[in-house]
Amino acid sequence: MSTLLTVVFALVFFACIMISIALHEIGHLVPAKAFGVRVPKYFVGFGPTIWSTTRGETEYGIKWIPLGGYVRLMGMYPPANPRARDTRLTRMADAARSYEWSEITPDDVANDRLFYQKKTWQKLIVMAGGPAMNLLIAFVLFWSILGLHGSWQPQPVVAEIQPCIIRENQPTTQCLVPDTPAAKSGIRAGDRVVEFNGVAITGYEQLQDLIRANLDGEARIVVERDGARVPLTPVHTVISGVPDDLDPGKRIPAGWFGIVPTATLVKGGPVETLAQMWRLTEQSVVAIAQFPVKVYNVVADLVQGKPRDVYGPLSILGASRVAGEVAASDTIDVTDKLVLFGSLLAAVNLFLALFNFVPLPPLDGGHIAGALWEAIRRGSARLFRREDPGHFDTARLLPVAYAFGGFLLLSGVVLILADIISPMQLF
Repeated sequence: MSTLLTVVFALVFFACIMISIALHEIGHLVPAKAFGVRVPKYFVGFGPTIWSTTRGETEYGIKWIPLGGYVRLMGMYPPANPRARDTRLTRMADAARSYEWSEITPDDVANDRLFYQKKTWQKLIVMAGGPAMNLLIAFVLFWSILGLHGSWQPQPVVAEIQPCIIRENQPTTQCLVPDTPAAKSGIRAGDRVVEFNGVAITGYEQLQDLIRANLDGEARIVVERDGARVPLTPVHTVISGVPDDLDPGKRIPAGWFGIVPTATLVKGGPVETLAQMWRLTEQSVVAIAQFPVKVYNVVADLVQGKPRDVYGPLSILGASRVAGEVAASDTIDVTDKLVLFGSLLAAVNLFLALFNFVPLPPLDGGHIAGALWEAIRRGSARLFRREDPGHFDTARLLPVAYAFGGFLLLSGVVLILADIISPMQLF
């Protein structure tokens, strides 16, 4: 029964991701049509067509390979520059251009219905519309969870004192005599930390940062106990390996005290939601920068038979499997299941948005970068009264698009295989 539930909820999550991708493409479709760009195709998926229908000048449909989607905008490549030198790159660009322009009509050109003819701000809105839709989905999901349920926030109140020092690359042992700085300081469960080395404490994150930055220095702590301020015995924090804030898979040396904080369910509004998304954005940017290395590590672990890194990348299939396991777990109540399910879907949408902003073709960020570069070149020419260089020929970026697209395709296949052969274990 558990396996059946896992499969069912994994399929539900996968369907939610595909809906998110469909909405991403709508984020491109709507402003493109609003600005008069001819849009002949809108499809979810790739490969052979399962179903399609034509409304107006646009064919809408679903394809067999549910790993993405696309909107075809006419006129992505401007006309060839007659002064361009005859090189292999020029011939490659012209071949792609001729294929697209074989379907462009004189009316398209005369009525400014081609993407390259649009103003810079219109191009930016069209290309940013897709990632912006994913950001909106993430915001709505995170805000719904934070506003209706809340999130567990650590407080500077002691819930538990850890007896044994935890050192990097050393297993936790049962010490006969408690040896942590917390145990030696005389702190008790229920104490609220109000001062650390003379700094007034307003929240647990602040306290954690101060402890980490203290390394193995002296720690003079004041707590509030039974309504009174109580100075504790001065101790020295110890250096231990802790997860890096921006890269949780990496452990860094930091000060460690040895308390477990209490956690309170705190609800929030849009401001708190944006703050939460900003923290996840910082982590996601680091993950995107390390993506090639992370994919290589997945391959290395797979070859060596090592378990998957819980902080490593997942394919859509792997993320769906994780969501299915969370939803089918007997150790989590229904409310927490819904929260985790929604949070994972929101995190996937946030990551998709940020990844699409990478300024390389064929991603949306590559087209955004091309539009900005064109605006800079033409604006600079006007400023310095030089000849207008014309539209930036994005067709000349095809080698980059092919190379990066090939890498993404290969990475996707590798991650799917890894998620099938050696799935990530969370429970």
